[in-house]
Amino acid sequence: MTKKDNRPEEMKLPDRDEHLIDWLNKVLLRTDILDYRYNLKGCGVWKGYGFKLRRNIMKIIRDLLEDTEIPHEEYLFPLLIPEPQFMKEAKHVKGFEEEVYWITHGGTTPLDVKLALRPTSETVMYPMFSLWIRSHQDLPLKTYQIVNCFRWEGKNTRPMLRVREITTFKEAHTVHATAEGAEDQIIEALDIYKRFFNDLGLSYIINTRPKWDTFPGADYTIAFDVLFPGRNRALQIGTVHNLGTTFAKTFDIKYENLEGDMTYGYQTCYGISERVIASVIVQHGDDQGLILPPNIAPIQVVVIPILFKKADEVKIIETCRNIKGFLDKAGIRAKLDESQQSPGAKFYHWEQKGIPLRIEVGPRDLKKNQMVTVRRDNREKQFISLDNIKETGDRIKKILNDLNDDLRKSLASNTREAISRSNDMDEAIELVENDKGVVEIPFCGSEDCASELEKRCDGLKFLGIPVRYMDFYDESENEYGELNGKSLANDELFCIICSKRTDKYWTIGRSY
Repeated sequence: MTKKDNRPEEMKLPDRDEHLIDWLNKVLLRTDILDYRYNLKGCGVWKGYGFKLRRNIMKIIRDLLEDTEIPHEEYLFPLLIPEPQFMKEAKHVKGFEEEVYWITHGGTTPLDVKLALRPTSETVMYPMFSLWIRSHQDLPLKTYQIVNCFRWEGKNTRPMLRVREITTFKEAHTVHATAEGAEDQIIEALDIYKRFFNDLGLSYIINTRPKWDTFPGADYTIAFDVLFPGRNRALQIGTVHNLGTTFAKTFDIKYENLEGDMTYGYQTCYGISERVIASVIVQHGDDQGLILPPNIAPIQVVVIPILFKKADEVKIIETCRNIKGFLDKAGIRAKLDESQQSPGAKFYHWEQKGIPLRIEVGPRDLKKNQMVTVRRDNREKQFISLDNIKETGDRIKKILNDLNDDLRKSLASNTREAISRSNDMDEAIELVENDKGVVEIPFCGSEDCASELEKRCDGLKFLGIPVRYMDFYDESENEYGELNGKSLANDELFCIICSKRTDKYWTIGRSY
């Protein structure tokens, strides 16, 4: 349900679907999430409200990583990488060579060895792994860190989506004794990310990336993408990489096996960034601003006294303070707005900041001994008696839980509508060009064929093979990962470009 926006034009936000990036810029600034007016493109400042949101989201991923059968441990590695160490892995360097920031001076003194600011941490961490791992008893090694990293972005920067300083880079790195152990870790990593994104109420698709778009040095890459509203473009929000023994051979990560032989370890890594937070903001937002899932919202409930008659003011404020007190005791993050603004101005302010639930108490409510709750997502109202105010916490928790579930279900429905399947090239291109979403097409997997199709449609990208084709995919998990639920192909398939026989659909679409 969309509420009519009666505010003056200068206070209104751009239409989210039509002007998504402009909408995101203004929402981040107006709601005290991020201020990108710092005097360097692609860099911004997390403000208090945004940092609380970031902290709540990062707590979820930390808990998931540390609650695995063999827990991941949080580490902190250096930011600086000596040039010879960075240049050691050729494939990896080639993948990042245009994105690296180099430090050439210490003060006014030229450095003997240039230092790279980490674009990612393989070449920082793996020399240390080679020192720590000696025996099979040292494995598996499961580490992660949440840090900033730097990549030179020469194109137009976009807040949270395309930046020069990634401020919230969660990267996990693991080492295993066998290839099977690494494969098992890939499955665990996918499960962690699914649970993480589900907790954030996000709707996503999962694909194994094409060989030509695989993480530099990896055997294969599996990626999570969300679809943004309006133009239905994809945004990559998480990746899981099976590194095989590529980096182990480069950085001499060996262990002594049970037979007494020295053998290379098998590695995986998987990462996310603040694109996840951007996805929460965009996927759940509307033309009035943020809509934050209750489990991560810095403020879950705002209590607003509606004051019209002087005689009722004291009693109304006292009642609102009591309500907030009981919410606090129930563990609900609540805010009481006793400012001098009008009720309408308060409503707009807290709606824009995405507070999941508003509680109002006015003179009429006082007479009826009730409070009014208003959900941010659908503006649904409930009238709750104050006769037994001690039960308020449980009642509010139920509303917040329902809101969380409804956000996820609504997004899943939108994503499913944006997934098509076509065996006709012209039809597939038309769907992408008209911003209908992503399309599954029969495809042979050739980079030459992919290039031919990409030439036909500006901005088209091959997102890869749906994860349901992976050997370990469990059909019972169709509930999440909207594209996964589509059935496997039973009929004969022929590549949409070269007409060679194939047995798989691939996903194509436009991306940010």
